[in-house]
Amino acid sequence: MREPEGTGTGAGPRGGHRGVAHTADLRVEAWAPTREECLAHAVRGVCESFVDLTGAVAGHTRETVLPVGGDEDALVALLDEVVYRLDTDGEVPVDVELTAVPGGVRARLHMTDAAALPETGAAPKAVTLNELAVTHGPQGWTCSVTIDV
Repeated sequence: MREPEGTGTGAGPRGGHRGVAHTADLRVEAWAPTREECLAHAVRGVCESFVDLTGAVAGHTRETVLPVGGDEDALVALLDEVVYRLDTDGEVPVDVELTAVPGGVRARLHMTDAAALPETGAAPKAVTLNELAVTHGPQGWTCSVTIDV
């Protein structure tokens, strides 16, 4: 998984994600200055756990508004959408754009065919609520999620 991204100017990391060892499941932690960037990094971390996104190009964009009640709900709804699209359409997002809207999050998922990408691990089956966290602090936003694979 990718480590923190930086600007190379000493301004510090803009955000990133990493996989964390977890028995029989996948655990992803992400961080960024904004909630939406943090959630997008979590999606990228989950996707990079089972396919190699290097050089992947989106074929089309799916846009949806995910109704949410809180920050954790936003993370679960977004990852549930990713798992649903993988299961029903065989697609994976290569990029994610999120915008907060009243009562939810607008997600623009730039999709490609998952079968066209090299596999790197087991595909996600479901988002678990175990140790789910989305927090905001002085350094920005962090989130962590466990995925059943």
